[in-house]
Amino acid sequence: MNIQQLYEFCLFKKAVTEHFPFDEDTLVFKVGGKMFCLTSLKEWENGTPALNLKCDPERAEELRARYEAINPGYHMSKIHWNTVDFHSDVNDKMMCELINHSYDLVYKSLTKKIRDEIEKEAD
Repeated sequence: MNIQQLYEFCLFKKAVTEHFPFDEDTLVFKVGGKMFCLTSLKEWENGTPALNLKCDPERAEELRARYEAINPGYHMSKIHWNTVDFHSDVNDKMMCELINHSYDLVYKSLTKKIRDEIEKEAD
């Protein structure tokens, strides 16, 4: 997966928006105004890309034990976020599953009102 594929994969999801809320380097994807994926553009340019993704706490621990590329979230809650390095032992299919999991967790945490608004816009 390259940065363009990541960009398209994330923006293809329902109600996703892109932002640079911290600086010009950190690309953030949000759903319903809440972050589900963050990445450094400079790290992509340097050939060391990684994503910060939300994760169920129990699953996060299991993934960290199983994969060298998955670590506690960098500059994030270590309980709810993982940093996942590309080009290691996590293939693109697994990376997509982790992005989907993060999106789903955040989407489900939105208020019913916001989810209903998103569903209405999607119709």
